[in-house]
Amino acid sequence: MNELVFSCPLCGGQKSSVFARPVFRDEALNYRLCANCGLVYQSPRKTPEELAAFYEREYRRLYQGSEEPTAKDLAVQQGRAQALGAFLQDRLPAVKRHLDIGCSAGLLLKHLNGLYGCQSVGIEPGQAYRAYAQKDGIPIYPTLEDLRASFAERFDLISLAHVLEHLPEPHAYLASLRETLLTQDGTLLVEVPNLYAHDSFETAHLVAYSSHTLSQMLATAGFAVLALREHGRPRSEILPLYITVLARPSKQRSALPIQPERNVRLKRRVGLLRRRLLTRLSPRRAWRRMV
Repeated sequence: MNELVFSCPLCGGQKSSVFARPVFRDEALNYRLCANCGLVYQSPRKTPEELAAFYEREYRRLYQGSEEPTAKDLAVQQGRAQALGAFLQDRLPAVKRHLDIGCSAGLLLKHLNGLYGCQSVGIEPGQAYRAYAQKDGIPIYPTLEDLRASFAERFDLISLAHVLEHLPEPHAYLASLRETLLTQDGTLLVEVPNLYAHDSFETAHLVAYSSHTLSQMLATAGFAVLALREHGRPRSEILPLYITVLARPSKQRSALPIQPERNVRLKRRVGLLRRRLLTRLSPRRAWRRMV
């Protein structure tokens, strides 16, 4: 892990300060706070080559002790798929083609296919999870490059559920999706951990988002936010662990100035204090047992 990040992934600013130095599974991490926009990001971090090897061979084993899908992970994914499906159904009447990036075991693809009858396609770098997802006959590609080489159609729904925080260049990635894979009136579905309630700091989490910085990242990449929700499903009834956003390509062609977020350290402290308090007062509602 030796790649230093000199420019903020959101605003490009080069002034930052130490935000946190957590230890995750015996690995020391370092997160910086951008002095200009308030984004929290990991630096130093793994190089692109290290990241590719990590997701292909190490990621699942580090996080859950197995390269194969576990009962707990499948339960979480099924609950997440149901929550995201309900969020979409309230706001999106129809879907023709759905691309799920980082589709894991393919449960969101399968669930939305059942709800909308849409054509489903996934991206999953992990070999074992990709094989599991393909059991239902859904085409799953290891990379976007492989998808582009064999699939010419654009998608009217692209989802990134717990993916954006893993990307080293989120702005460029989002802009590329808008320009090359999403239809002009298509919809982007994003879900990330909430910096102000979730632990957030993990080896694989290169950026830690709040609702504000996530909205700003989407806006600078050419998207307009249609809906945003902080919630805990499927893990919690009362803790706002996650941020779910629905967005579409913006009609605003000129870049808008970034609106910085202030008091990030205070918001993080208050948010985690609230989490501890709610966990103590109502442990069963705060944390749902998944298996």
